[in-house]
Amino acid sequence: MQTNAEVINRFYTAFQQKDYQGMNACYSDDIVFSDPAFGLLRGEEAKYMWEMLCKNAKDFSLTFSDIELLDEEYATCKWTASYTFSQTGRKVVNRIKAFMRLKDGKIIEHSDAFPLSKWAAQALGWKGELFGWMGWMKRAIQKKARKNLVAFIESK
Repeated sequence: MQTNAEVINRFYTAFQQKDYQGMNACYSDDIVFSDPAFGLLRGEEAKYMWEMLCKNAKDFSLTFSDIELLDEEYATCKWTASYTFSQTGRKVVNRIKAFMRLKDGKIIEHSDAFPLSKWAAQALGWKGELFGWMGWMKRAIQKKARKNLVAFIESK
């Protein structure tokens, strides 16, 4: 069985290659995922999210570092995704801290933390800059992300 650090390394190496199948192979079937854009996703929803993001990625690059094993289950790492946001054509550099819980060689919980307001300023331009920190704008971003994910899943 792979160590937790090896699983995390395999997950992000697959992500660098936009290999959503490789990423999803690192997840348990009942994965629980959350981030500021999509909110809480479970199981297949989380796996479809990575497929959608990988398939839609433009000018994409990813780096990861600082894998830290906190104990036998919990780990963190930092990763940075650079890409062109397809809806606006704007360049985004998103710096993220991942928190993961692993069991039996699989990621069972994954939470990504980043300031949604900073992402909004890059992805949406002046509207994101002015309003990205406001609750209604954050909810609108989450609603749009969820709507896009549902449409992607229904198209399968």
